[in-house]
Amino acid sequence: MTPLSVLDLSPVTTATPGSAALRNSLDLARLADRLGYTRYWLAEHHNLASIASSAPEIMIGQVAAATTHMRVGSGGVMLANHAPLMVAERFKVLEALFPGRIDLGLGRAPGTDPVTSYALRRRQDPREGDEFLERFQELILLERGGFPDGHPFHTLRAVPADVALPPIWLLGSSGYSAELAAAIGTGFAFAHHFAEYDALSAMLSYREHFKPSAALAEPCAILAAAVIAADSDAEAERIAASADLNFVNRSKGEYLPLASPAAAPPTPTPRSTASASRATALVSLSAASTASSAGCWRSSNRRGPTN
Repeated sequence: MTPLSVLDLSPVTTATPGSAALRNSLDLARLADRLGYTRYWLAEHHNLASIASSAPEIMIGQVAAATTHMRVGSGGVMLANHAPLMVAERFKVLEALFPGRIDLGLGRAPGTDPVTSYALRRRQDPREGDEFLERFQELILLERGGFPDGHPFHTLRAVPADVALPPIWLLGSSGYSAELAAAIGTGFAFAHHFAEYDALSAMLSYREHFKPSAALAEPCAILAAAVIAADSDAEAERIAASADLNFVNRSKGEYLPLASPAAAPPTPTPRSTASASRATALVSLSAASTASSAGCWRSSNRRGPTN
């Protein structure tokens, strides 16, 4: 059986303001923990009317405190928005409080629009181009005390110093992200729920090019997919109508609060081409979930996700 997890953006709807969305995330996490889900990850997005999850490290602590069994992590921290030392210390604190249950998922994109990105970074000496590798290397060197003599950061230690960083995952939606995760030897989570790039190609590329690192000996991958869950197929189809409307709005560049499922028409309508292109899965479950991710390739001769 494929292990399932949740990637939560704390969605804001026309019927659910941001403050309620965050409390809903805690309720969903408790339910997922009781149902035996493997992981619960929180996203980082800014200046989006449809998403309340802007501070994943805060929510990780809240979710971990409210649950018992699941691993809890970031899906992900957008490294471009943060000083690597700050990321290291926050996640060491989380690992100290919840040992063996924290994941550090890192994203390359800012998770927002250019103006908001500038507001987040303008006192961090923002540069042109992709800074991810430089910031990632700084994060690892801080963890390992690897800065050479004479470097300004040679004496820096991310505290608590007796706690190791939790496992690192690279998030991505492209072939480049898959190759980068393979090259640096981290776990890889592919964002199939919004990616244009072929998921199978990304996963196979990651596995075939993976280079073992000090942190990870074998490739380990997660596939994120959009899921609508309900008590029946008919109810899932009805809720999907509001999801279709949300996708149409986003394709127009309108990032409004999501249409509430309660506003969906009572009679299910045929799935739209737009929704189908995003590979939204409809499933009948006794408990509702917003998104799921699954799988780890533990053996190089396996052709699919497993644990």
